[in-house]
Amino acid sequence: MKISTKGRYALRLMLDLAVNFNGAYIPLKEIAIRQGISDKYLEQIIIQLNKAGFVKSIRGSQGGYKLANEPKYYTVGSILRLMEGSLSPVACLDNPSETCDRVSDCVTLEVWIKLKEAIDSVVDNITLQDLVDRHFEKGTCEYYI
Repeated sequence: MKISTKGRYALRLMLDLAVNFNGAYIPLKEIAIRQGISDKYLEQIIIQLNKAGFVKSIRGSQGGYKLANEPKYYTVGSILRLMEGSLSPVACLDNPSETCDRVSDCVTLEVWIKLKEAIDSVVDNITLQDLVDRHFEKGTCEYYI
């Protein structure tokens, strides 16, 4: 499994919104500058985050984005799954009702199940708040994921 640029940038965008929140909506251009990411590419990502209810937006000169909820309510897994879809290492774990012909003899299935459980355990137990806390522990340097 490899996380795409879109997934990594979505996590960085959400982290930026959490770290830099001061009560006001944050313009996407500011995030793009801080993160060194094209604002056009961030626009594509923010649309998905907005549709999913992860962020709120407002238009106009004072417009921008902010998190829809507190950072503690977002897990790394929820953000990555929104952008990436399944985090399963193999397709046969995504839809158990559509098992392959080899499922009864497949000894590698156990490996894939354990790998998926390990991945889920990590990404579902790290919140955006955990990343915010870690950001401030590291100081004010740029934080890239």
